[in-house]
Amino acid sequence: MAVDFEKLVLDLVTPLVIHPEDLLVKKFSEDETSVTIQVLVNQEDLGRVIGRGGRIANAIRTIAYAAASRLGKKVNIDIDSF
Repeated sequence: MAVDFEKLVLDLVTPLVIHPEDLLVKKFSEDETSVTIQVLVNQEDLGRVIGRGGRIANAIRTIAYAAASRLGKKVNIDIDSF
């Protein structure tokens, strides 16, 4: 069972942003043991996606980690702005 990590992260981040047209989620690399996802948002949305003390970003990572662990993989999610 393959998991589309790009769609998973996109579905989690889209409701959080004010400017969804500026949201970009792309997979940088994927191999047998790890997946790297980069999330690019508008500068105004960066705080909303990261959250106070990084709580929202950690929640997003936790959900992605849970999906990846079922496949025996690790997920790295980088959040940045344009």
